[in-house]
This record gives sequence, structure tokens and C-alpha cells, in this order.
Amino acid sequence: MLQQTIYEVKVTYIGALNNLREREPFMCYFSNLKKTIENISAQLALNGWPLKLNYSAVYRSLHAKGKYSCDFDVAGNKVFKITITPQILNPTLSTLGIDEMPIAKPK
Repeated sequence: MLQQTIYEVKVTYIGALNNLREREPFMCYFSNLKKTIENISAQLALNGWPLKLNYSAVYRSLHAKGKYSCDFDVAGNKVFKITITPQILNPTLSTLGIDEMPIAKPK
């Protein structure tokens, strides 16, 4: 079975502004880290947010911590957080801790 790393991007709305307009977290998946960062950067720029992430920072954080996270704020109030996490697509199936069934002995 072929395993592949995909990248989960989660946008979580946080802070006091979220109390005024509650929103569910948004998640999407990408198969390529470069395309992930390009898409996030394009959406941030399109909506007027500062570009706080770059490929090198995300790559280093993914290898060191297993995830990348960045908060965005307005006038000191946090608005949302972007989290990028690598996920394994088609992981190797384990036995789930289930042992082989013992053979019943006849009485």
C-alpha cells in the first residue's frame, strides 16, 4: 500500500471577535506543501491580511514540532489561527491490538 503525506490546513477563529460572530473551524487538505503555502498566501493577500508565513519557516516547524501555527490579530485582538499539520494518507493498517482467536478445545 502506498503511503503519502498530505497537509491539513485548519483555520480556527479565536479571541473576543469570535464571540460576536461564532464560526466553525475550516479545514482543507493539500498534497503538496509548496501549493499549500501558495494558496494560503494568496488568500491572505486577497483579503488584506499580512503575509506571516513562508516556506522555510513552515518546513522547519513541521520537521521540528510536527505542525506549524500562526495567529492573526487586529489591534491586539486575535481573530484567527492557521495550523498546518502533516497527515498520512493510506497509513499501514495495524492489528489494532487484536490477538488471534484461540482455538476452542472440545470437552
